[in-house]
Amino acid sequence: MIKVLHIGDIVGAPGRTLFARVAHRMRAEEQVDVIIVNAENSAAGRGLTPGLAEELFAAGADVLTLGDHTWDQKEIMPYLDREPRVVRPANFAPGCPGRGITTVETPKGRISVMSLIGRVFMPPADCPFRTADELLKKREQLGPMIFVEIHAEATSEKIALGRYLDGRVTSVVGTHTHVQTSDEALLPKGTAYLTDLGMTGAKDSVLGRALDPVLKKFLTGLPTKFEVATDAVALEGVLLTVDPKNGRAAKIKRIRETT
Repeated sequence: MIKVLHIGDIVGAPGRTLFARVAHRMRAEEQVDVIIVNAENSAAGRGLTPGLAEELFAAGADVLTLGDHTWDQKEIMPYLDREPRVVRPANFAPGCPGRGITTVETPKGRISVMSLIGRVFMPPADCPFRTADELLKKREQLGPMIFVEIHAEATSEKIALGRYLDGRVTSVVGTHTHVQTSDEALLPKGTAYLTDLGMTGAKDSVLGRALDPVLKKFLTGLPTKFEVATDAVALEGVLLTVDPKNGRAAKIKRIRETT
């Protein structure tokens, strides 16, 4: 069996530091074989830079995923074209830099990671359901283990996508809300599912951002710079146990590691 750790949105330096610590320990203890990380808030809460991507790979990540903050750091655009281990949502407009699915070889077999972005309460994007269908037409190239991340606001959209892909992929997990849900399950046809992985960042915060600026924004409506919070940092996600021969998930376990 292969053990895959899928981590929720890393927020700034506090999240990156804790991720490196937990990833090193879990790999040293042979608790995980592959690590997938949502990195779209790694650069002070907004996007990802090439340098920070390399930092996360050095810390233990095998694949990095992005979301609605993909383009916040402009230097990421050429990097996405040359680094296959970073995926942005596949249902962005055609012609965007980068890729929405990647396949990497691991000591325990080939894995593919697909990134999608939701459309409910989110910026315009192509249909994630039909995009997934198109990508899965090439499944002989993808291998049996296919991990799908849906970066979306609405829980209904995430649940619907999980059910839509049930039996066709190894797992469907959500990101973006930074709040970990408690509905982890093996769906009827065998796909592992969780509505939201949560985040890897400061819990004494509003979604990883310092309290006072966020409260000021809510109270006044005035433009405010949201600083990354630093207290009570936690890493959240799931640990998946998967049969590499058929790609079916045998177990899904929600995790939270704190400082």
